[in-house]
Amino acid sequence: MTLEITGGPDFDALATESARWTRHYADGEVTFGCPARTPERTPRVWSGRGLGLPEAELPRFARQLARVLKHRAYWEARIPGGAQRWTPGRYDDEDDFVYFLGPCTHGDPWPGYRPAAAFTIALPHVRGLRIRVAAYLTRGSGPTP
Repeated sequence: MTLEITGGPDFDALATESARWTRHYADGEVTFGCPARTPERTPRVWSGRGLGLPEAELPRFARQLARVLKHRAYWEARIPGGAQRWTPGRYDDEDDFVYFLGPCTHGDPWPGYRPAAAFTIALPHVRGLRIRVAAYLTRGSGPTP
C-alpha cells in the first residue's frame, strides 16, 4: 500500500511505502529517509561524491525516484540540460551494495562512504540517478562475468 500526501507550499509532501522510504521536499532538494533499517543495510553516502544502496532495495528506490519526477517541486526546480551526470551502478559483492557516483549529500564532512538514515539530492539531479538505477536493474543484478 502506498500513501501519498500533498499540499500547498507550506506543506511538504511525504510518502511512505511500507515504512521503507520517505520523501521530504524543500528548497529545490528532496531528502530521502530510510527508517527502520539495520546498520548494515542503511544506505551509504559519501557526501558530495556518491550513494550506495543495498541491491535488494533498488526496485523500491527506483519507484521513489519516479514519484519525485511526478511532483510539482521537481518541475519547478528542473533545469533543462543542467543535470549532473551520475555514473553507472557498480556492484560490490563484499557488501551486496550498488554504488553510484554523483551529487548526493548527508551533511557529514568526512570522506568515505558512511551509513546515512537520510540523504539529500538536488531536484535537477534526480532524473539522472533514476536513469542509472533503471539501467542497472535492466541489465541484471550481481557481478558481471
